[in-house]
Amino acid sequence: MDRRSLLKYSFSGLAASSLLSIGVRESLLEKASNITDDLGSSANDEDYWGLVKNQFRFEEGLYYFNNASLGPCPNLVVDATNQFRALLDGFPSKYMWGGWQDEKEATRQKVADMFSVDKEEIALIHNTTEGMNLIASSMDLKAGDEVILSDHEHPSGTVPWQYWQETKGIKLVRPVLPILPESKEELVAVYRKAITSKTKVISMVHGTNTNGMILPVKEVSQMAHERGILVGVDAAQTAGTFKIDLHDLGCDFYAASGHKFMFAPKGIGVFYAKKDSQKLLKPLIVSRPHYNDPSIRRLENYNTRNYPELLGLGTTVDYYNLIGAEKREARMRELKHYFRNALEGDSKFKFKTPVSEDLSCAIQTVEVVGRKVGEVKADLFKKYKIDCRPMSGYGINGVRISLSVFTTKKDVDYLVEALKAI
Repeated sequence: MDRRSLLKYSFSGLAASSLLSIGVRESLLEKASNITDDLGSSANDEDYWGLVKNQFRFEEGLYYFNNASLGPCPNLVVDATNQFRALLDGFPSKYMWGGWQDEKEATRQKVADMFSVDKEEIALIHNTTEGMNLIASSMDLKAGDEVILSDHEHPSGTVPWQYWQETKGIKLVRPVLPILPESKEELVAVYRKAITSKTKVISMVHGTNTNGMILPVKEVSQMAHERGILVGVDAAQTAGTFKIDLHDLGCDFYAASGHKFMFAPKGIGVFYAKKDSQKLLKPLIVSRPHYNDPSIRRLENYNTRNYPELLGLGTTVDYYNLIGAEKREARMRELKHYFRNALEGDSKFKFKTPVSEDLSCAIQTVEVVGRKVGEVKADLFKKYKIDCRPMSGYGINGVRISLSVFTTKKDVDYLVEALKAI
C-alpha cells in the first residue's frame, strides 16, 4: 500500500471508530496524515529520521539512549491516549464496562498482526513481569523437575520461578552464557548441554538486558520440543526492534512490554500463548463473570482496567506501521554499525555486545577502559545530559546504549564525542 492507503487501513479499528466523536476522529486522522505527508517529503534518510524524532517530546537538552529501560510515546500515541481518557471520564460506566469492546478487540487484532499470529493467541496484559509470572505460576511441576534459566535472565524472569516453583522442590538450572559468542550455535550448545531427562521448561530472554545479546529462540524451541520441553520467552528487549513472527520462532509463550521499543503507554504489555499450549495456563487474577472463560481473555480479566492505555497500544501499532517493521529494523542496524565504527580500533573502548546481525540489534554495551561504569554514567549525564544504563555485572563494566528510530546520526556523534571526552 502507499502511505495514504496504509494510514486509512491501520486506523480503521480505533481512530475511525464510530464511538469516537467526529471531532476526535478527524483530529487523530489529520495528525497521522500530517506525519505521513512530512515523512513522504523528506529529502534524504537523515531528514526522514529527523522528522521521526520530532514526533517525540523530550525534555530540553536531553539525549536519550535508555530506551531499553523505558521508552517514550510519540505525539500521536500521547494524543490518542489522552483522547480516550477524556472519553472515559465523560461517561465512565459506559466505556469501562462494554462500551469499548470492539476497540479492545481491534487492538488485539493489531497486535496479533504485528507478531504474525492469531488474535486468539494474544492477551493484553500489563508488562513482561506479569507474563513471566503467568508462565511460572501455571506450570504443574513436581519435585525433582528442572527448569533452565540462563545466568543472564532478568530478575523479573527468575524471581517468578523461585517464588512459584523452587519452593516445591523444583531445580532451577542456571547455565552460563558466553558474553561475546561468534555464532548462534555457541548459545544453542549451552542449552543443549543443560538439558536432562528431568527438564520440563526452558525460560529464556529473547534479548539480554545486560548487553543486548539476541538469543536463538527458534533453534532452542525446536530442540526443546523434540524432547517434550516447553519454552517461555521474555521479550522485553526485542519487541518493536525487528520483525518478529511468533509462529516461526516456535516458542510456547512470549511476554513483552509495550513501553520499551514499541513506544506504547506505560504499563501495557503483550502475552502470546500458542493455541495448543494455552490449556496449561491459569490466570493470576480471577473475578466474575469471566473467570472460567475458555479463551485467552481469561488471563487479562482485571474487571476495572486502564482502557485508555490499552487502546493507546492500538495506536502504537498504527504508528509502528506508519514507519514499517523493515524500515525500523534497517535503521537500528544502520545506527548500530555507525556507532560501533566510530569507536572500533580505539583502545580506550571495548564493546561487550556481539557484532553479528544474528546476535545483536538496537542495544550496544561498551566499556570505557580503566573507568568504573558508575562514574562513566554519572559523567555522561552531568556533563552532557546523556541518559543511558550502567551495567556492572558479568564482568561487563559498560554503559548500555539503546538506539532507536528517534536517534539521529548527530545524536550518535554527540554520544561518541562525549565518551571520548570523559
